[in-house]
Amino acid sequence: MKTEMTTQTMPTKVNIKEEMAAITEYWQPETAGRLNGQLVKLVKLKGEFIQHHHDQEDEMFLVINGVLDIVFTDKTVTLTDGEFLVIPRGVEHKPVAEKEVQVLLFEPESTVNTGNVTNHLTRKHQTSRLT
Repeated sequence: MKTEMTTQTMPTKVNIKEEMAAITEYWQPETAGRLNGQLVKLVKLKGEFIQHHHDQEDEMFLVINGVLDIVFTDKTVTLTDGEFLVIPRGVEHKPVAEKEVQVLLFEPESTVNTGNVTNHLTRKHQTSRLT
């Protein structure tokens, strides 16, 4: 669908609305772009994820459409359309989406979606919308 950026290829734009429409599973991030060792991921969320943290990576959640609660040990931060939050490495958090929410994630390539927890939601191999 999209062309992976290398020194030999031309950049290809990404239509977030179209890419989100193609995502059919919740909590399954898809790589939509790469930038200096960082991945731009698109994901649909619904329900509760798991409480976790990332030892080595910061993580950014940008809400494209919907409402996302990020539950911390001492508070909850609610994000709506056009808002983002950077979660520093080591900070316990749990994303919760009462209804479907569309999110853009920006994080290092090494980031595992479930952080310090391994379970049925852990993505061992990143799915890429790039071809």
